[in-house]
Amino acid sequence: MKNKRARLSRDRWSKIFELVKGYWKQLMLAALCMIVVAGANGSMALLVKPVMDDIFIARNKEMLLLIPGLAILVFFLKGAGTYGSEYLMNYIGERIIRYFRDGLYEKITDLPISFIHKEKTGALMSRITNDVNIVKGMVSTAVINIFRDFFSVIAFLGVIFYRDWKLALGAFIVLPLAFYPILIFGRRVRKFSTGTQETMADLNAFLHETFSGAKIIKIFSLGNFEKARFKEKTAELFRLEMKKVVSKALSSPVMEFLGGLGIAFIIWFGGMRVINGTSTPGVFFSFLTAVMMLYDPVKKLTKMNNTIQEGVAAASRIFDILEEQTDIREKDNAQVLNADACDVHFENVSFTYGPDEDPALKDINLNVAPGEVLALVGMSGGGKTSLVNLIPRLYDVSSGRVSIAGKDVRELTIDSLRAHISIVTQEPILFNETVRENIRYGKMDATDLEIENAARAAFAHDFILRFPKGYDTVIGELGSRLSGGEKQRLCIARALIKNAPVLILDEATSALDSQAEKVVQKALENLMKGRTSFVIAHRLSTIDYASRIILLKNGSIAEQGTHDELMALEGAYYKLQSMQAAKTRSSAPVTA
Repeated sequence: MKNKRARLSRDRWSKIFELVKGYWKQLMLAALCMIVVAGANGSMALLVKPVMDDIFIARNKEMLLLIPGLAILVFFLKGAGTYGSEYLMNYIGERIIRYFRDGLYEKITDLPISFIHKEKTGALMSRITNDVNIVKGMVSTAVINIFRDFFSVIAFLGVIFYRDWKLALGAFIVLPLAFYPILIFGRRVRKFSTGTQETMADLNAFLHETFSGAKIIKIFSLGNFEKARFKEKTAELFRLEMKKVVSKALSSPVMEFLGGLGIAFIIWFGGMRVINGTSTPGVFFSFLTAVMMLYDPVKKLTKMNNTIQEGVAAASRIFDILEEQTDIREKDNAQVLNADACDVHFENVSFTYGPDEDPALKDINLNVAPGEVLALVGMSGGGKTSLVNLIPRLYDVSSGRVSIAGKDVRELTIDSLRAHISIVTQEPILFNETVRENIRYGKMDATDLEIENAARAAFAHDFILRFPKGYDTVIGELGSRLSGGEKQRLCIARALIKNAPVLILDEATSALDSQAEKVVQKALENLMKGRTSFVIAHRLSTIDYASRIILLKNGSIAEQGTHDELMALEGAYYKLQSMQAAKTRSSAPVTA
């Protein structure tokens, strides 16, 4: 298992490396800029000797004019190199981050609906926002500093050995110890970073749920309860962040102390050489300056290693999504469905959501003719929604086959299959766009006239015109500015304009009051004309127009026939009708 994880980690690192390698021109130019910066840093240390020996001790006036000019040139080159390297590396970082964001969104969009239902929405959002930003810090900021500090270390080592190689060998006794904290604290930072990112994702999911359910929280007076839950999550985030802070904060002082040991040794050993006359004050101070400047990039490597460990943890979470395998696969030689009228056939279909779960559907055999309206009824959990979800391949059958227009849905391209299917769900799904764009979602090249005609057929045109901007009115997140009936009629207009031969109505009127239901029912009748329709109904009084009714019980077809036929059987359908009729009579207002 450990070897498998290590191999997986290497594979992911190689993918990141391949991404970075694609910008090799910018990398080479950035590396050149970093070499200029490193050379400038080394030159500053070299300039200390002539300042000490030639200006302060020898009192050379020519050098007094030359050295300041060289210092100005060195700082100019350093500034230009720093700007160039930071711009180029951030360009690479932003391009890679865009690649990850685009890839994550495409992958999540392409993954089956089962994956979306399994994951928390906030956690998925956190991958695209929070985790990707952390990777950006690793790719751009950390990489640029590591390369720049690496070249600076090389430059300072050159100065040190050039000035006094014996003293340099002594300094290297302590220098390796300074790298030890990088390894120790880096592992701890990575561990706590993973925990922090997972907790942040959980926090995002919590925020999404509570903001979406704000009305329920207020009505049930659970504000204090949710506040307490939020505080528990922030407390856990605080605990992990502080552990990460401790690991980060300790690494620098430890390196400072080890570096101090090295400086103390150099002062003692180098001072002895100056006193003995084997070295000059200028050589000693030039050497000491280079060593002190050397420890600075080495110390920064610890901080950069922390950033890299955070980025590695975030990249691992991103690749968990990018490498997720989908169960809904399209065959290489998949056929394109092109039919004006579609029959739907279920042949010995069984379906289960997971290996450890009971079957949601068992041995379903069903033929639905083109233009037929099939109503699906039964108690909750009977398998109604599971059945219709198999038609557009939101899920695949566990056994048997589903055919549309005589072709197995698994043999068809997914896009062409779903182009022949429209759906109106119990919960209207609308977007924070204009009325026009929400209807056009069913047919992206629809003209304004087609949109208006669809709205008229859905009995939505009149209420749309009452808005201040008519069809150009923005309806708010999830259509928050509309009533339930208005939302549903826009969804029906969207389905109308798609003009697909197969229609799925998943309890499309169950959440509406009786007055709104009547209007929406008229719109649905317009929508179902000439289409093979599957109608999941909660209120049995709304499906007496159906060509055929099937009653699903525990995943199997218990009864099927017309309304009159099923009532005559006096079976499960008859009992459901009787229960609903009795409930309707008991809830009717009493008049004096």
